[in-house]
Amino acid sequence: MGKSKGGWTTKILALTDALGNLVRFILLPGHRFDTVGVEPLIKDIEFGGLIADKAFDSNWIIEELNARKAKIVISQHQRRAQPLDIDKDMYKWRHLVENFFGKLKEFKRIAMRCDKTDGSFEAMIYLATAVIHSR
Repeated sequence: MGKSKGGWTTKILALTDALGNLVRFILLPGHRFDTVGVEPLIKDIEFGGLIADKAFDSNWIIEELNARKAKIVISQHQRRAQPLDIDKDMYKWRHLVENFFGKLKEFKRIAMRCDKTDGSFEAMIYLATAVIHSR
């Protein structure tokens, strides 16, 4: 967990299925790049494609997805010399993970990061996810 401008910050990096249901998540310090958490997030999981925003536009991620023969639907940074041709219609489905985070932030303890330890914060995320899935 990292300390940033007067408070503790934690990122939740989540992988959802095609319906927007949580598959796996990890916590990262708020000051870390999101790409640091991708490897443990996708380890030992089979999938046909990955939809992500440009924070995940990294050569090693694209190489990993190509090796898995997974469809790459990652918004490209402007600095990329040869941008990939992504399926813009499929990219629109990225809203499902955003919807999941919106539902998760309805839980005040998660939105405000009230738990003092990562373990209790993770437990709260699992509990909130169970409530979300039961609706």
